[in-house]
Amino acid sequence: MKKALFIDRDGTILVEPQPSQQIDGLTPDKFQFLPGAISGLARIAHDLPEYELVLVTNQDGLGTASFPEETFWPAHQLMRDILATEGVHFAAELVDRSFPHQCLATRKPGLGLLAHYLD
Repeated sequence: MKKALFIDRDGTILVEPQPSQQIDGLTPDKFQFLPGAISGLARIAHDLPEYELVLVTNQDGLGTASFPEETFWPAHQLMRDILATEGVHFAAELVDRSFPHQCLATRKPGLGLLAHYLD
């Protein structure tokens, strides 16, 4: 059984834009890597091959009128592509689309999205 390292996206890999907190575009105010994120993840991928990397992220209302899918995926794919050039690949990407007021167990810091890994 392989070990897993769970990595948050917004605020860990990418700068979380204020006040919207949604990375829904490819402009510099919406899409920026945090300093050291790319090199840090590349080092983890290279130095710890026994771990699979799992991306875990809350994306409030993804797929709704206020946060359409077509505004999310281009930036997300660009992040993936840039990280892949450094040897960083995610074994899985776990996306919670709920809003905070819904209080779902799948929303971080809840563990609902990780059920597969906790069995």
